[in-house]
Amino acid sequence: MKTLLLSLLLTVLPLSAQSASVIDTGSGGQRALAPDFTLKALSGVNLRLAEQRGDIIVLNFWASWCGPCLQEMPALDKLASKYQPLGVQVWGVNVEADSSAAQKYLSKTRVEFPILFDTENSVSESYQVQAMPTTVIINQDGDVHSVHRGYKPGFEQKYENDIKTLLRN
Repeated sequence: MKTLLLSLLLTVLPLSAQSASVIDTGSGGQRALAPDFTLKALSGVNLRLAEQRGDIIVLNFWASWCGPCLQEMPALDKLASKYQPLGVQVWGVNVEADSSAAQKYLSKTRVEFPILFDTENSVSESYQVQAMPTTVIINQDGDVHSVHRGYKPGFEQKYENDIKTLLRN
């Protein structure tokens, strides 16, 4: 019985550790390919992550009920306009099943970067989003460079430092 249990643990643990490492190892020196996805944007177009290779992508997972998320939006918009000419894209990924509250917020607070809707939470699950907001920075090769959970004023400097590091590479 112990042998069977140990055998099961050895079979299951590597799989769960492997799936957990997709995001968590992004800045630990190992290459972790960012999970590909296609989502519909507020503008009506579909955006696919894999088609953006060559650019740095800042993925920001957010919700309209999240105060820090809403506080962060203007800072992300400034970051997007500052670095867009250098091949950096900011994408906001709203994680709410009903996107009407997010759309209402966006009608009052305009942002220039694309807002995508993950109404089924499939993308947020593949990125293991556990806190709102979560910002994932993806390098030009499509690998996760870093993950930032939560937001406090000044966190955008961390994102900017990551972007500058990637631009130098």
